[in-house]
Amino acid sequence: MKKTLFKTFSLCAISVAAFLGASAHAADENIEVTPVQSVTPHELAAIYVLSEICPGMVKDKAKFNQGYNKLVAEYLPGQKNPVESLNQLSKQADFRHILAEAKTDAKKAGKKKNQVICDELTAYSN
Repeated sequence: MKKTLFKTFSLCAISVAAFLGASAHAADENIEVTPVQSVTPHELAAIYVLSEICPGMVKDKAKFNQGYNKLVAEYLPGQKNPVESLNQLSKQADFRHILAEAKTDAKKAGKKKNQVICDELTAYSN
């Protein structure tokens, strides 16, 4: 996985627009609507890793949880309980290798970069 957690978090800022936005192509009276972006397992793994590393790095855990819940809901909009769905995904055997890559990437990013991401996610709750 070549994306860093920072890149993944940056995507969350535009994810609402990506999920809500659509490309419309009008041909006579027919309109076709297609989604702009699909979520990859690598992005979900990177988001899940934030739930593991950030609580120990942020001062306001309640705000972090709000921001994290908001981010997960944006990436899994069709789920009734998106955080629980992501937690269940993290336990699946076929997802574990992707999750391991995300954890390695988080370690490579270092504490300073991870701190910035965690702080941004805490502020994302607003």
